[in-house]
Amino acid sequence: MLQELNCRCEVIKNFIPSWFASVMGTGILALVSLFYSEFLPFLAVVSRCLFYFNIALFAILLVPWLLRWIMFPTNALSDLHHPVLTNFYPTIAIGMLVLSADFIVIGNNILLGEILWFTAAALTIYFAILVPYIVFTGSHVKLEHINPAWFIPPVGLIVIPIPGSLLVPHLSGILKEVVLLINYFGWGAGFFLYLSILAISFYRFIVHHPLPNTLAPTISINLGPIGAGTVALISLVKVSDFIISKDVFFTFGLIFWGFGIWWVIMTIFFILHYIKNLKLPYTMAWWAFTFPLGAYVSGSHAVSTVFNLQLVDYTGFVLYWLLVFIWVLTLIKTSIAAYRGTLFKSS
Repeated sequence: MLQELNCRCEVIKNFIPSWFASVMGTGILALVSLFYSEFLPFLAVVSRCLFYFNIALFAILLVPWLLRWIMFPTNALSDLHHPVLTNFYPTIAIGMLVLSADFIVIGNNILLGEILWFTAAALTIYFAILVPYIVFTGSHVKLEHINPAWFIPPVGLIVIPIPGSLLVPHLSGILKEVVLLINYFGWGAGFFLYLSILAISFYRFIVHHPLPNTLAPTISINLGPIGAGTVALISLVKVSDFIISKDVFFTFGLIFWGFGIWWVIMTIFFILHYIKNLKLPYTMAWWAFTFPLGAYVSGSHAVSTVFNLQLVDYTGFVLYWLLVFIWVLTLIKTSIAAYRGTLFKSS
């Protein structure tokens, strides 16, 4: 057990912030499993099992994350100012947002979902400001550091309205207005930040050498803002009584979803290229395959529900099984690497 470590404290010292991407991936898998239990009823049981597993996973990961700030603050701050790792710090907040949605939709627990949402929304906004500020004010970022992990802070903002819109019908008065405004702030800020970083990301892909194979899985993060953005927009518009003509927004969601099809195809070809030519070794970046794909599957279900487009739902259902395969494979590889201690070795 953890036989490659010289000291158990290395688990805490080298506990990188990207671990909470596993909570994001597991949480979205739980949600879409419930959605597609319409096709296969046993998936409702799978959904609940994943929900409980994700609660335990978050609780377990939270301990070394907090202890690292207490025992090894220098290492934690070093990652916060790292040109790549800093973008993974928001995953703890996004994981909480996904857990909030899990509690509301799967657990039918509005109170815990609300507590998690307010906490996670505040933390998400904090990181969405802090991470770009560190990048803007530093001189440590080079062209080779640009990668799709930069989408993570905007994704966090876009995810805010997903559980947030579920809370709106249970609120009233000024609190309801506050929640609605936070939701619209999250979607608006996240969406336009995504477009800005997308242009920068394209520039890097065109004029610079390909991503190193350890970061290749991050290419799938492009699906995160698209899938989450589609779900968030549709969900938010549904609960916004002041919007009279909702069809315009729903149609934009369908168009946004269509952009995701291009990214699904591009991601598949991109990963096959790495497997064939550059190899694709396991790293924690593999969890980048899970949440973005799950968000897109959820977006497919949301679009199909609004427009009654069965083909879109079937597309989502096919991608759901790809998500299941990737999640199981990544979980197994992560468990083995964690048991051996290789995930906690300093690079």
